Amino acid sequence: MRVAVSKFVSNLGRKYWEAIKWLLRYLKGTSKISLCFSKNDILEGYFDANLGGCSDTRKSTTGFVFIVGGTIVSWMSRLQKSVALSTTEAEYMAISKVGKEIIWLKNFLEELGKKQCDNALYSDN
Repeated sequence: MRVAVSKFVSNLGRKYWEAIKWLLRYLKGTSKISLCFSKNDILEGYFDANLGGCSDTRKSTTGFVFIVGGTIVSWMSRLQKSVALSTTEAEYMAISKVGKEIIWLKNFLEELGKKQCDNALYSDN
């Protein structure tokens, strides 16, 4: 945090002061909020994609959720960047996004000392 804030101290423009004040208010307002984890600290992921879910653009939606120790640690639901021509293509684009996320989360958890060996990833296909 200190590095991120100190980066802007040299440029004391209004925009930067507003950003620093917002950050400090956020930290003050969330100081009592925490995540509770059980002993099972294995990363689990669930994902799905639909084909052409947006009736205007025909773009598919990718959705995923990752859970560690019974607590949701990452989630997303958004339209894919391009139009998929088949369910397989929509699912392929989804697994690509999910794969990047699970690698990042696995590395992050290992940096925290939570060894990740057998991660589970579930889909409806």
